[in-house]
Amino acid sequence: MRREAETLGEALRIRRKISREQIETISGVDTAKCMKCGKCTASCPVGEEMDIKPHQFVSYVNRGEIEPLQKSGSLWKCLSCFACVQRCPRDVKPAKLIEAIRLTVIRERGQNYLSPDEIPQLLDPQLPQQLLVSAFRKYSK
Repeated sequence: MRREAETLGEALRIRRKISREQIETISGVDTAKCMKCGKCTASCPVGEEMDIKPHQFVSYVNRGEIEPLQKSGSLWKCLSCFACVQRCPRDVKPAKLIEAIRLTVIRERGQNYLSPDEIPQLLDPQLPQQLLVSAFRKYSK
């Protein structure tokens, strides 16, 4: 009986692999349209802080490499300001891809990324107000 419980626990911990097609369906983005010009990254206000840049998110998804994106800190640094969406000459919408990957992580965890009690401790007077509004919209139920 105990061995069965351990096996069930292991099975529950195994992640369901997210595919490129699922991310493209959630986001409504066709990653094959990207010509890798880098305008999205150049316009990103937090691009320098990201370990995986917006144009790289598109490339990773296009190659089907979703798991590194789910583990990336850049996933939570995106402000969802949509500057990358405005600058893209091919209408690829990297911010929508990032949002879709965030949603997969939140769904896998079965919870919000941040609880409301954690937010005041993270506030910094230098944070843009848009970040706070965006975080409230994304991380509240």
